Amino acid sequence: MDRRRYLATLGVAAVAGCAGESEDGEPTTTPQSTSGDPTAEVLATDLEIPWGAAYRDGTLYLTERPGRIVRVAVGTVEPVVESVAGVRHAGEGGLLGLAFHPTDPVAYTYQTYEADDGLANRLVRHDLTDDWAPESLLTGIPGAHIHDGGRVFAHDNSLFVTAGDASVADQAQDRDVLAGSVLRVTFDGDPHPDNPFDSPVFSYGHRNPQGLAVRDGDLYSTEHGPQVADEINVLKPGRNYGWPEARGPSSNARFTDPVTSYSPTIAPASATVYDGPIEAWQGDFFFGTLKAEHIHRVTFGDGPDGPTVAAEERLFDGEFGRIRTVFTGPDGHLHAVTSNRDGRGSPVDADDRLIRFTP
Repeated sequence: MDRRRYLATLGVAAVAGCAGESEDGEPTTTPQSTSGDPTAEVLATDLEIPWGAAYRDGTLYLTERPGRIVRVAVGTVEPVVESVAGVRHAGEGGLLGLAFHPTDPVAYTYQTYEADDGLANRLVRHDLTDDWAPESLLTGIPGAHIHDGGRVFAHDNSLFVTAGDASVADQAQDRDVLAGSVLRVTFDGDPHPDNPFDSPVFSYGHRNPQGLAVRDGDLYSTEHGPQVADEINVLKPGRNYGWPEARGPSSNARFTDPVTSYSPTIAPASATVYDGPIEAWQGDFFFGTLKAEHIHRVTFGDGPDGPTVAAEERLFDGEFGRIRTVFTGPDGHLHAVTSNRDGRGSPVDADDRLIRFTP
């Protein structure tokens, strides 16, 4: 479909949110904004459910869930791959995460596809010297219309991949199933040699993790809970994070507790650590929320047993609707893409949008 695409530069005043309500009407409890008045600048409009975001040579690339890969260039949004072969856009699945190899002309995507026994997910490598030619590296990750995970993150000479429980909660406690887990593989798709279980599984007991970011050398994730207990976790190899037996903190020593959790749920859909020009945000943890429709900022402190939450803030509360992926650009500025055309939002004519936040 030939859809209108253009770039716009719009001065949008920041709305620093205070305590409000989630989609189900339950009160939320995060404090009022304290970070001043950053400005939101809409860089691109009319995107189609953007999901993955990654930079190569200073240029931003986005995946769109129905199967398109685009490049955001000066003055335009250019299709790179009009339709990635074999992608099955069903429910929450489709063309999801995106990452680039740190040195080689290679990209990686996470895709939902139609396997012999139904929906599944896979990690695919693309050769950038051959028109993004695909090669499946890891297939058969359980898939469903919901809880497909989807994030791909390059870190420490590895690829980390988030896999949801594919709507079968008990799979998250089965280390022999690549569901309800965070996976770690080599750039060739093999289980990383330092993994704890001689498989791609790095950690397990996850419901639907969608955000990955590194802070002070530790790998953090954000995860969707059911009606309660969205989580921020620090991921360690071999740890069991409890789902479905534990929701949020637990007294069971088998399970690793989250750094914090959110009830009722706000649907955290990404993660990044800020290192840009806004001094008050330095080192803080950001994620987009789908259900609560804001950007969430967390300031961590150091506790006796690890990081603790020192302060939290809702930014641009309700201003742009559902926020999927937040990330930082080469200039250090915070960016976000909306997800209002995913069937659960209330899109405006400009949706979906790419937004940059500046002082």
